[in-house]
Amino acid sequence: MLTDADLARIVAVVATKEDVRRIEEEVAELRDNLNRFVTASEKFTGAFHDLKLEYAAVSTQLSRHEAWIKQLAEKAGVALDY
Repeated sequence: MLTDADLARIVAVVATKEDVRRIEEEVAELRDNLNRFVTASEKFTGAFHDLKLEYAAVSTQLSRHEAWIKQLAEKAGVALDY
């Protein structure tokens, strides 16, 4: 048979409706934080991708300019020091 002390111990460890509500609120807050983090990560990834494309374009343009300068130097008879 259960005694009052046994019942008191059981009640002490069982979650109440208020405990469940509090946990639901905390989970909702965590979900919101995670959504904000994912959004920020996606923005960062997009910006990184844009910078990567821009770097590739600038690198290609620089290589083209170097080739043109070498061609001009050869035609002009100018020796380029590296």
